[in-house]
Parts: sequence; structure tokens; C-alpha cells
Amino acid sequence: MNALARELNGILEGTSAARLLSGIGRALYFPKGIVAQSAEAKQQATRFNATVGMAFQSGSPMILPGLSELLPNLSAGEAVAYAPTSGLPKLRELWAGEIRRKNPDLGKTPISNPTVVPGLTGGISQITDMFLDRGERVIVPDMFWGNYRLIVEVKGEGELVTFPFFNKKDDQYEGLNLDGLKQTLLEQRSRNKAIVFLNFPNNPTGYSPTVSEIEGIIQTIYDAAEQGIDILAVTDDAYFGLFYEQGTYTQSLFARLASLHERVLAVKIDGSTKEEFAWGFRVGFVTFGSKGLNADQYQALEKKLMGSIRGAVSNSSVIAQNLLIKLLESPSHQAEKQVFADELRKRYEAARSCISSADSEVLTPLPFNSGYFMSFELNGVSAEALRKKLLEQGIGTISIQDRYLRVAYSSVDLNDIEALYTEIYRAADELGEK
Repeated sequence: MNALARELNGILEGTSAARLLSGIGRALYFPKGIVAQSAEAKQQATRFNATVGMAFQSGSPMILPGLSELLPNLSAGEAVAYAPTSGLPKLRELWAGEIRRKNPDLGKTPISNPTVVPGLTGGISQITDMFLDRGERVIVPDMFWGNYRLIVEVKGEGELVTFPFFNKKDDQYEGLNLDGLKQTLLEQRSRNKAIVFLNFPNNPTGYSPTVSEIEGIIQTIYDAAEQGIDILAVTDDAYFGLFYEQGTYTQSLFARLASLHERVLAVKIDGSTKEEFAWGFRVGFVTFGSKGLNADQYQALEKKLMGSIRGAVSNSSVIAQNLLIKLLESPSHQAEKQVFADELRKRYEAARSCISSADSEVLTPLPFNSGYFMSFELNGVSAEALRKKLLEQGIGTISIQDRYLRVAYSSVDLNDIEALYTEIYRAADELGEK
């Protein structure tokens, strides 16, 4: 094992973070190679800097005139230079401030500096590399984002373990299944390690916990930690901020998990993708929080993550990061976002109205209150058959497990929502009559 990796492991020794690391995670370090030496030279090489593999002219990166004309508000360095592996310092600072602004329950809890990753998918993949060993389990509800399978089961050679997301009684859904989460967590006692992905607003259901359900989740994770289980609690906050109903918890679970217990290492994965309506920027962030961790230990985790990034993608897009900095610093930023958030709320309310007035023995809507989506459970009809029937009418939806149909009302104009749901119900009922 590299001496730098051993040094980082020594800093983390005795913490849940150290016990949770995978074999790869323990071996990771940030090399004092080209990138580190180039960073050093940037500070001290006042005459000539012959380190980094970029082409310079008169002290600035070369940029093709045709490209420069397309980016009149960015300098050559902002447009085409390499970004640091951990991300631009200014962006990390701004995003740290955003996390605390949006999550007042976090208070003054010490957390790591957000590290820039190439999108939330990149962040989830990097964290899986750091903490999941072959054959280990990741706990998710049975309604989960399909890409977890590729990341956990194919790439990570781990196993997804599910529990029913919602309680169901007399064919009616009654909120989150906290007992299922508790049971699945406690089943990991023999392993003394549990990894759980918590995705709210949830994809594919569009559900976020109520304030009381949050208390139940927090208590469940705390109790499992008290049983001696080290828990990696990953909050996949892809759709954070889009909450539409009173009583919904409007902060990230990370705010409560970051100081919950010494055996709980919380990891917040978020980014510009949905929060800033910048899907193709591929700028995400990974932030660590755990009760008792100090600044040196957070920095050790950041360096291991930087080593993982360096070994996979080197760094994230500098042009997207600089555009995001300018966006976050813009005086009109919050007002511009609110316009889009209000539009999505209207689409949610229209979808809710259509569903409330419909009657079908085939389609049962799952609870939803936030985000981009809602899902139907199908009774006696194949979801894939319904998806294909709708495609014949020029309507695209997503079939899940051949049992559920996901509808992204976020991507349909408000004045088309009623027509969309009318066609979905009509197609489902026609299939149900066969």
C-alpha cells in the first residue's frame, strides 16, 4: 500500500469512516504527482511554469478564436483550462454556503468542504468505489433509480437489498415503510456494516418524507448505530428543493445525519443538475459529515475522494464550474429559479387534479408530493404493455419492473398535462378490458 494511503488511513483510524472504507477506499490517496506539483508551481513558479500539460500563450491558455467568440463572458482560463481535481475553490466555497443556507437544521455542525464530481452519478459511483467491497450490500427501497443496479451490482459487484417503500393496507398506501427500513438495517448486524441510499424527492415515485417520517428515519438509523452497526448513509439529493405540499420536510436528511452518531458517516451527493436547471453541466458535489470527525479527518476523506476522481476522470468541466460560479453570484439568481420552481409546482398540481378526478381499476397512483415524477401501480395489466400502447399514440413513459409506470410531468407543458393523463387512463382501461 502506498505510504500516502497509509498516512490517510492513520488519520482516520478509530472512526466509522475508517471501518466503512472498502479495500479500494483504504488504498486510495491523492498522489503528489503532476497535479500536486503543478499546483505548487502555480504558487511559486514566477518565471516559467513548465509543469501542466496545457498550451499557453502570453500567460493564458490558448483558445481557438471560434470558441472564444462563443464564450464572450469567459476568459480563456475560465473556458478551457484544467480545473483542480477537487473543483474550483470559489465554487466549493459557494456551494458550502448554499448547503448551510438550504439546511438550517445543519446549524454549525462541522462538515467537509464539498468536492466537485462529474455529476451526481459520478459522485454515487465514486462513493461506491470508496466504501463498497465485492459481495457487500446496499440498502434501497424497492422503488429506486435504475442506475443503482449498474453502479452497485455491475461495477461494484455488490448486492442491492430492498424493502417495500410504502406501507400498504387494504389496497391503500399509507406513507413510508419505516419498519421495513429498520428490519433491513438490523439484518446487517452480523456484518457490523450497512450502506443505505436515501433518495428524496424519490425517483421514481416523487415522494418526500413528512416531518414526522423524518423523525422516524433518524431514530431508525440511530437505533441501528446503537446496535453496533457502522452505517454509511448516502443522501442522493438529485431533486432537492422541489417540494409542493405542507408538512413535507424541505431539507436534506444530511442536515440531521451529519451529527447523529459516531457510527454514522453521512454523505451528501447533490449538484447543479436539477437544483440549478443545468442538466448537462455535469457538476455535482460530495460532502461528508459525521459526529466526532475533525478537520484533518474530513481532509483525509476528501483526499481519498480526490484520488478516486483523479484515477477515473481527472477533473470536472471547468467551463461548467465557472458558469455556475457566475450564476450563483448573480443578484437575480434566486428569482430566476423561483419562476421555474413555480411552473413545476403548477404542473404537479395539474397532475394531482387529473388523478383526483379519475377513476380506474387498473391504475393506482403511488403517493407523491415533490420532484419531477409520479408513478402508477398497475393492477392486472403489464406496465410494459401500457408503455408500448402509449408509444403508439406518441406518448413516452417509463415502465418499471413491469408493474409500475413512471410519468415525468416535469417534461410536459402545463397546458398538455390534462391530455397526457386522459390518454394514460384511457389506454390503461382499454388494456384492462382485454
